[in-house]
Amino acid sequence: MAEIERLTITLPAEMAAVVKAAVAEGDYASASEVVRDALRDWKSKRLLQLQDLAALRADIDKGLSDVAAGRVKAFDPDAIIERGRKLLAGRSTSA
Repeated sequence: MAEIERLTITLPAEMAAVVKAAVAEGDYASASEVVRDALRDWKSKRLLQLQDLAALRADIDKGLSDVAAGRVKAFDPDAIIERGRKLLAGRSTSA
């Protein structure tokens, strides 16, 4: 069994009410279970954020490498807009 450590936390009244309501409605057996579940969700969300950040950094590094190696072309907003219009026109309206 995992080691248990007792913590005392302070919550704004609104958050405390949400925790108490979750227990009162039978969704959780205790306030501790609510907090543990919230922390598990936070850890999962944080992991996804860190993975997204790592992917973004990799994309930025690739872009900077492309710039340094001269693998870029001039920014042409008109060409981008035209390409978008062609893509939209090519979509079927019978989805």
